[in-house]
Amino acid sequence: MYEPTQLRTFLAVAQTLSFTRAARRLGVRQSTVSQHVRRLEEAAGRPLFTRDTHSVELTGDGEAMLAFARTILRAHEQAAAFFAGTRLRGRLRFGASEDFVATRLPEILESFRRAHPEVDLELTVELSGTLEARLAAGRLDLVLAKRGAGADGDGEVLVWSDVLVWIGAPGLRLDPERPVPLIVYPPPGITRARALAALEAEGRSWRIACTSSSLSANVAAARAGLGVMAHTRGLLPPGLVPVPARSGLPELGGVDFVLRHGRRGGATQEAADALAEAILEGGDGLRRPDERHPPGV
Repeated sequence: MYEPTQLRTFLAVAQTLSFTRAARRLGVRQSTVSQHVRRLEEAAGRPLFTRDTHSVELTGDGEAMLAFARTILRAHEQAAAFFAGTRLRGRLRFGASEDFVATRLPEILESFRRAHPEVDLELTVELSGTLEARLAAGRLDLVLAKRGAGADGDGEVLVWSDVLVWIGAPGLRLDPERPVPLIVYPPPGITRARALAALEAEGRSWRIACTSSSLSANVAAARAGLGVMAHTRGLLPPGLVPVPARSGLPELGGVDFVLRHGRRGGATQEAADALAEAILEGGDGLRRPDERHPPGV
């Protein structure tokens, strides 16, 4: 009833919230993406997206279809792998941004490990800039990281787009006459650079209240009321909330989460491709379902 090709297209649109970017990810025309979505909606008998010239958002039925699509595609691929008689092997060095520590990424990795027990999976959790450097140096084979929203780089596959917001402890008050207390990652942290650039562009003074490469340490500092931090809206840590607009902090712009492959081939490339596919199919689950706020396109 539900074609795997149409389900993959649906997931690409649901994660990028853009028919154009979904087409780019899948390597097909935008008209093909529209056709696949239309046929899936016809099969379901319900609209899965609301869309106009400016935005694409999931309907309630579209949200429900996400879980069904992942389950159907997972079963389809397990059956195909079983009857093909092929087993992935080798060593796969995977790097993930600190942002994903508290998401469903561990579940995706566990499912991958069960499906491919002969792949030696090594996980590195670091800042996105550090992961990119290690990938370029040949020390990682696949990276899930964030970068500024906009142009699609060579070899990148978009997982989803979001926006950065200022977050802090509930009830935190900022004195407009004093420097903004910042909780930041060390260089080359993307959110650090974006926060400093945004404040300086508006002539707003700031001071560093806490610096750590650990997300849990920065979250603890924010919960203690030490300051504010720039963070992805769809990945809000429990106990922290967006800073109200009346605080006068500048907008931080968009952010993309992308997959980047290394240059190795053979068994490693096959394993990397399989893990990348698993991440793309479960990419919407990397955000906390109860805290997703789809941005416009």
